[in-house]
Amino acid sequence: MYARSFIDCLDFARNGHEISGKVPVAVMPRLLDMLANPEGIIAYTARGGVDRQGVSYLDVTISGICRLRCQRCMGVLEHLVHIDTRLLLRDQASLDALDDIVPGGTEEEYDSILAEAQLDIPSLLEEEILLSLPIAPKHETGVCRAIDGKSGQGAVPNPFGALAKLKVAK
Repeated sequence: MYARSFIDCLDFARNGHEISGKVPVAVMPRLLDMLANPEGIIAYTARGGVDRQGVSYLDVTISGICRLRCQRCMGVLEHLVHIDTRLLLRDQASLDALDDIVPGGTEEEYDSILAEAQLDIPSLLEEEILLSLPIAPKHETGVCRAIDGKSGQGAVPNPFGALAKLKVAK
């Protein structure tokens, strides 16, 4: 059984704490909807700190492999996950103010998240992984069964092959 990790964001950042661990992909329900199978482990490190302006942050590193479904051939596609990001910790009022910035205005270099007293680490990791996934995952050209018609599992029949035969028969 996997025990979920929770941290107090601001305390964690102010004291420069660090946490590392591994999370099974199977405990991330929203990510599971995107995957071909729930196998895999995600390794992470979260390190807290405060910058020169006094803004608390989390430096998060995530690595692992997600097995996505190729949108061409519907086969399993191993997607390497490597995320290295800084997340600024903000209160709700600061986040609301950031939403009011008009396009073309001052933009932040880093993403911001709500500073919570009970931040669920696996949920944070899941969110970052979901944001990093390709919109339409596909194998490389020459690897995908749908394009070259070959794979270790044999040729994939063209679903329109029967229609092509009818057209020629006329």
